[in-house]
Order: sequence, then C-alpha cells, then structure tokens
Amino acid sequence: GRSRISYSSYSSSRGGGGGGHCGGFSSRSLHGMGGSRGIAVGGCYGGGGGGMGGMGGFGGPGFPGGIQPVQVDPSLLRPVHVEIDPQIQQVKNQEKEQIKTLNNQFASFIDKVRFLEQQNKVLSTKWELLQQQGPSGPRKNLDVIFENYIQNLRRRLESLLGQRGQLESELQNMRQYVEEFKSKYEEEINRRTAAENEFVVLKKDVDCAYMTKVELEAKVGALTDEINFLRCIYE
Repeated sequence: GRSRISYSSYSSSRGGGGGGHCGGFSSRSLHGMGGSRGIAVGGCYGGGGGGMGGMGGFGGPGFPGGIQPVQVDPSLLRPVHVEIDPQIQQVKNQEKEQIKTLNNQFASFIDKVRFLEQQNKVLSTKWELLQQQGPSGPRKNLDVIFENYIQNLRRRLESLLGQRGQLESELQNMRQYVEEFKSKYEEEINRRTAAENEFVVLKKDVDCAYMTKVELEAKVGALTDEINFLRCIYE
C-alpha cells in the first residue's frame, strides 16, 4: 500500500578546543493504509572547531553522523483484524440464560416468602383470637360435645342391651323347640324300628300261612281225586 514516512529533528551543539557536546530530539511518523504509528528517535552529531551554534532541519538522511534511516517492518503496517470466538459468544449467551433463570427463581422465591408471610399473619391472627376467647369457652364447647356424644353412646348401649335380652329369650325358645323336635325325632325313629321289626314278624307269619295254604290245597286236591276215583269204582 501507499505509505508516507516523515522525519523531524532538532539538535544543538556547543564546544571548544576541539571538543563537542551534542543533544538532539527527532521524531518519525509513519502513515500507511489502515493505520498510523509514531516512533520517537534521538540522535546527535558533533562538529569541530570552536563556537556555538544551532541547527534544525527536515529531510532524509544525508548528514554525516546524524539521523540514521529506520527500517520499517511491513507487518506492522497491516491492519489488525480482531475476530470474535463463537465459543465465547456461546458462553456469554449461556451466562445470560443462567442469569435469567436465576432471576426467575429468585422472583418465585420472593413470591413464596411473601405468601408464607401472609399465611403466618393469618395464623397469628387466629391464634390471638383463640387466646382472647379464653380457655373456658373452647373447653366448655368441647365438654358439651363430649357429653352429647356420651349420651348417644349410652342410648345405643341401652338399645343394644334391650335387643340382647329379646334375642336371648328367642334363643331359649328356639332351644326348647329344638329339644322338642329332637325328642319327637327320636320317638319316630323308635317307632320306625318297632314297625320294621313287626313287619318282619308279620312277613314270616304270612309266609308260614302261605306255605300252609299251599300244603292244604295240595291235600285237598289229592283227597278230591281219591274221592272221585272211589266214586267211579262204587258206581
């Protein structure tokens, strides 16, 4: 690119008898495309003879023993390109999101704290009202409630006791009925056994009578045949 180099110098000397003293100040400015830089350089030169004098000038090198030319590094004249790392941007975005999340959580925590404070105030107010009522009021109400409950239980107990007596009497009656039916059942069993025995005896008698009848019928038949035979002979 196009560049411009300028020099400026100032020097003074004083001496006598072949000696000299020098001091000077010079500056150099470099201008290039995309930036400018300034560098300070100092130098001196001496002269012979006696006397006192001053000298100043502008220009390039050419004075013996004066400002020497400066070599410029071309890399210094190039523009500096600063690029942003995408990871850094991502980290920044994550930090922003984390900050937002923490802010939301903090706001929610504050809301919860306020809600709990309100609940605490409500409970404190209720507790103060209960304390102002005194111990006799709630205790009296509880006594009435328990007395009513005990009376209800007693009435239920009396009713159950009455039902128990009635059920016990019914149980006794049922037991009597069971005993009666049991005795009747035993009597019927005995009667059945006696009837079966009597039936067996009667069956034996019937069998004997039947056999006797059969024998008698056979005898009657034989006698009838004999009578008929004898009748035929005598006739």
